[in-house]
Amino acid sequence: MVQNPLARQGKRLPQYVAALTVCLGSVASGTVLGWTGNIIEELKNKKFNNIEIDDFDIKWIGSCASLGAMVMCFPIGIMCEKLGRKLSMLISAMVLFGGWLFIIFANSAVMIYVGRIITGMACGTFFITAPLYTSEIVEKEIRGELVTIASFVPLGVMFAYIIAYVANPEVYTIVVAVLPLLFAIAFLFQPETPVYSIKQGREAEARKALVRLRDDTYDIDAELKEIKAAIEEDQEIKISFKESMKKRSTKKAAAICFTLMFLQQTGGINAVIFYISNIFESSGTNLDSKISTIIVGVTQVIATYVSTLTLDRLGRRALLMISSILMAIGLIILGVFYTLSERWLVPPHTLMSLGFMPLLGLLLYMLAFPLGYGFIPWLLLAELFPPEIKGVAAAAAGTFNWFIGFLITNFYFDIKQAIGGDITFYIFSVVCFITASFAFLVVPETKGKSFYQIQKELSGEKGQLEGIKEKELN
Repeated sequence: MVQNPLARQGKRLPQYVAALTVCLGSVASGTVLGWTGNIIEELKNKKFNNIEIDDFDIKWIGSCASLGAMVMCFPIGIMCEKLGRKLSMLISAMVLFGGWLFIIFANSAVMIYVGRIITGMACGTFFITAPLYTSEIVEKEIRGELVTIASFVPLGVMFAYIIAYVANPEVYTIVVAVLPLLFAIAFLFQPETPVYSIKQGREAEARKALVRLRDDTYDIDAELKEIKAAIEEDQEIKISFKESMKKRSTKKAAAICFTLMFLQQTGGINAVIFYISNIFESSGTNLDSKISTIIVGVTQVIATYVSTLTLDRLGRRALLMISSILMAIGLIILGVFYTLSERWLVPPHTLMSLGFMPLLGLLLYMLAFPLGYGFIPWLLLAELFPPEIKGVAAAAAGTFNWFIGFLITNFYFDIKQAIGGDITFYIFSVVCFITASFAFLVVPETKGKSFYQIQKELSGEKGQLEGIKEKELN
């Protein structure tokens, strides 16, 4: 009997369709981050449901989304294990739609706060469930590419910036509220992941899902066997959380990952995304703030795609250092323009001729962020922590990350008013330089290394690595 030459490779189209469906959910969650970006002035001018909103309200409207995302990091992990990946994502979509309804029908700033917390909760769940679901339904050869596509949050941020430019705030909010419904309708027809089905003892359901995603000419039995083996291996690991935390490798992984989570948010990214049009407005540039915001959004989408092409070529440390340094330079350019504008160091006509500087600075900043600063801390989280505590560690790190993001977005205007916009951006730039130094001095390079090699290196057993590598090659 002649074996089908395609038996070990499934059809790719169903997998791409599934990833694009999940991407729609990520786009919907990205609009939560981008919602305030281009409408701050309209909100303050009572152009949203005639609600009176002041600067105090603006900072809470911006930061409440981070607060909502923070509280969902642990619950969504439990939901994914108890209810399944698919149902958890559908519930999140309905929660997101419900949060938008609070905002659409808001008659006070408090109702907008509540809506932002609820939409932030759903947004936070998609940051976890989108890559989890996609990684469990696609073949390993295209996993990296499709997980990136499915988790394309910057596309949602850009979409929000564009719709806010062409529509008034009420219509704009209705448009973005439709996205989670479109996602739910499309995603309803996708299967549960084979990994979850096997965990629940539903092998027939897992087989059916693989037939749907790979075609019936694919060697489904071989993949089912791999899934079962991986699950059994995870179940055999019986090291407790307390015992794991005593290991040097775990302590070092925690120090590196939590430091990177702190540095990522204190580099100012959420403040820039949430308040980007206000940054352009307050800088005094003569460029249209809304158009500039859209240009920055488009740039970040392009940069996110480029990052997927360079990750396994340059390595984690190099990309993180390059990204951090470029971000710092962009922030310095922005800070210098603020210094010239706020402190009246040059005459108005000279300032007008330098009006391109805020756009250039933010373009460089937003271009560099997804190249490494944005996703490498999360990637290292998956690569450095041992499997017995990886789930808890991811939830804890996510909670910490969103909490720091909440503090930065909430106090951004207060800090800016107290010390000036220029000093604020100089501080962000210093954080970026610190991140580059931390990457160079502390962060280990994980490119091309097995999990076992990484754990040995974190334990300080570098002398054994060459032998391990040679053993693996043989």
